[in-house]
Amino acid sequence: MNSAKPEAIAGANREAGAGADPAAPRRVRLDDVRAQPWRNGGGLTRELLAWPADTGWRVRVSVADIERDGPFSSFPGVERWFVVLEGNGVVLGVDGRVHELRAGDAPLRFDGASDTHCRLLDGPTRDLNLMLHDARGGIRAAVHAEPWSPPGEPWSPSAGGACGLYALVAGRCAGLEVAADTLLWFDRAPAALVFEAERPGVGVCAWWLHARDPGSNPEAGR
Repeated sequence: MNSAKPEAIAGANREAGAGADPAAPRRVRLDDVRAQPWRNGGGLTRELLAWPADTGWRVRVSVADIERDGPFSSFPGVERWFVVLEGNGVVLGVDGRVHELRAGDAPLRFDGASDTHCRLLDGPTRDLNLMLHDARGGIRAAVHAEPWSPPGEPWSPSAGGACGLYALVAGRCAGLEVAADTLLWFDRAPAALVFEAERPGVGVCAWWLHARDPGSNPEAGR
């Protein structure tokens, strides 16, 4: 599956406040980002973030709508994380190993250079993708009103980490109203965050994302 062109990311980052106070989060609504068709025609991708810059990025966050079976593009030197957001799920074959993933399942981490093929399980899916280049990080399910801290101890905002929240439902985080299908991204991660969903009890309500320097040793996906 092919990612969107870099120029598509630039607009989203500008709208989200790139270059602003690093302590202030940027908000990117999925509906505000133009969908880019894959070269193989298998789906659409919306690039929500390229951090810290559109060129020379270390973190990319995107949401893909997969419409038919097909291969994933190769990204040598990139660690990938994949989560099913909507639909009946997929079967990913990664270097010959088979992984069945459905909405709400734990994220799958794999090497971007792996030979990866996607097979849909009874219809299209929408999926969250985190790519890390020269960075460490991961994705973890958010629990309503439960405090979350970026992995790695001890943690401090000066440790070089960044983090984000992809909200599946509307709610509040860091004193801000967050609409459904919105990425909230902190260039400088706070010590702790809480997401309070407007409608608790709907299963996974959001996903935490985090990234930091490769020299650190966080518990990936904690």
